[in-house]
Amino acid sequence: MFDLYLLRYFLAVVESGSFTRAAERVFVTQPTLSAGIKKLEAQVGQPLFERSSRRVFLTDAGTRFLPRAKAILHECNMAMQAVDDAPVRPVLRIGLLVTLPNRVMGRLLGAFHDANPSVTLEITDGTEQELLNRLDDRSLDYAISIDRGEGTYPALLLKEEAYVFIVARDHGLSGRRHISAADLREERMIVRSRCEVLSETSRYFTDHNVRPRLVYRTGNEGRALAMVAAGVGATVVPEGLVDDRVSSMTLTGFPYRRRLALLRPRYALSPGLEAVARCFEDSVKTHLGEGHGTAVP
Repeated sequence: MFDLYLLRYFLAVVESGSFTRAAERVFVTQPTLSAGIKKLEAQVGQPLFERSSRRVFLTDAGTRFLPRAKAILHECNMAMQAVDDAPVRPVLRIGLLVTLPNRVMGRLLGAFHDANPSVTLEITDGTEQELLNRLDDRSLDYAISIDRGEGTYPALLLKEEAYVFIVARDHGLSGRRHISAADLREERMIVRSRCEVLSETSRYFTDHNVRPRLVYRTGNEGRALAMVAAGVGATVVPEGLVDDRVSSMTLTGFPYRRRLALLRPRYALSPGLEAVARCFEDSVKTHLGEGHGTAVP
């Protein structure tokens, strides 16, 4: 018999890819989480993770164990809801891709709340994979994320946007429409550590034998934009993150784009949420669909 907290530890490691980040997510110390994973592995009788110096990966046994662990926690959550007889406000659980523009997300969710004050929104930030995992275990109803066109989830396509190179307004490259890798040999670069095309960006410079100086690394999109605007460095961002503090341009030979979509649930929502869900979809289309205006982070 597994303790439920051990399953939560296990899923936290899977979603975050790190024991350190997983411990932060479940509000325990890393030694406590590691001890819990060892206890779970002892109960299972096989190792669930392969550990390296930088990241952890599921073993074959862990891969087989994952869907069952998600199902167990989901059923427990449903059981708790079933025995709660107290009247509750409708709850819509939304996942937001971490690289979406902050102010646009604020306007979207604020407008939806104003139009539906009786609805409680539970909002979760995550990477593309983290949001997919949460849709899989039904801890999210919707996710605003990237659509890879694989049909894993019903998707409402919102917009497609290119990745561009940005610098401060007073930078020497500001005002140009296009730049090449060669133009950036002496450039100071800011690394957006949660960027979906981080590997492609690194490979682009390597293939062109360019080694820009890395001066700052952050997973905070607002901080990255502020540092570019201040002249600390430059970076690659999706067009939706560009605002009037920076100057953007096309990076020659860097063709990557992303498709933003509202990923819908594969299961039927409860009758009480159907009308709420329709309102939410309409609000998302209004604020994020093509032609909604320039996005501001």
